[in-house]
Amino acid sequence: MATGIYVGATAGYSGKNMVVMGLALRLQKEGVNVGYMKPVGAVPVEQDGRLGDEDALFVNKVLGLGEQDPSLLTPVVVTHDFKVRAFSGECEDLMPRIEAAYSTLSASRDAMIVGGSGSMFSGRYCDLDAVAIVKKLGLKAIVIDRLDKEINYDQLVVLGDLLGDSLAGVILNDIPPNFTNEVESLVRPFLERSGVKVLGVIPRDPLMGAIRVGDLAERLGGKVVSAHAKAEKVVENFLIGTMQVENFMTHFRKNKNSAIIVGGDRSDVQLVALEGNCPCLVLTGNLYPNDIILTRSEVLNIPIIVVRDDTYTVAKKMEAILVRHKLRDVIKIKQGAQIVSTNIDFDYVRGVMGV
Repeated sequence: MATGIYVGATAGYSGKNMVVMGLALRLQKEGVNVGYMKPVGAVPVEQDGRLGDEDALFVNKVLGLGEQDPSLLTPVVVTHDFKVRAFSGECEDLMPRIEAAYSTLSASRDAMIVGGSGSMFSGRYCDLDAVAIVKKLGLKAIVIDRLDKEINYDQLVVLGDLLGDSLAGVILNDIPPNFTNEVESLVRPFLERSGVKVLGVIPRDPLMGAIRVGDLAERLGGKVVSAHAKAEKVVENFLIGTMQVENFMTHFRKNKNSAIIVGGDRSDVQLVALEGNCPCLVLTGNLYPNDIILTRSEVLNIPIIVVRDDTYTVAKKMEAILVRHKLRDVIKIKQGAQIVSTNIDFDYVRGVMGV
């Protein structure tokens, strides 16, 4: 019987679903009958009166695995009530439920990919952390570390100690070009000397953090007020237009695919951004654009979003949105699968799984 692979991470929003789908789609393409589950879910959703996890149901659909019982796909779904009971000392032993679901779903499969939730230590309060699940189900773990200022090398080494032979290796994700050399010359050799195999280094890809203008307006609690037909445009980054026009133009030329966050009263910066063909304008302070700006927006097909918050608050929200935006668009799924397939040691993973 093939060994299942658990895909976990050092923190939430690290690319677990991207790696799960990338691995599974490639295995399917190579003729392997792949199964999938997510033992613990943190995004509760009801389907046909049964509680499931939104991410797990989405991944299952992308992989074309057919209608699955949500309670099999995600045997434990963390709700607010669940946490209250757990913290009050009423946490039942839920591992047998996970074991039974894994046994059922893996019975007719050549290989299983098991998706993690949060970090490798999430769920420890109820003895449902990834380390415990990996050991109980006899899985091999792949741990993703997404660059956030630096690599979490200490945590990766600690996970190597905790998991031992159960750690198949780690994937370093979202590595910008200016950090690649340091990763390859210092971080990778250090980890491998410490007994932690680096399965791949995934470069930063602007598309993976991109978001459609319409979705962005919704997430910022604002609304699109012009060029509505272009709300499908994609935003990869953002630039704050609080500076003088001359300084703004210098920065803008280097950040062409950036949404421009600017006060609703700064029509000078707004006009420069529109004429420079930015993907969209985000006007703060609940101030609507004047007629000249609105007209140019419609003529140039560049949408404008109006939001209530001040510029600083919007910028902080925007930063979080671009980091945490879900992998939902077909173009992103294809791109993500390609990135995973190209940048990890796929033959080694297949060898570990025995398929």
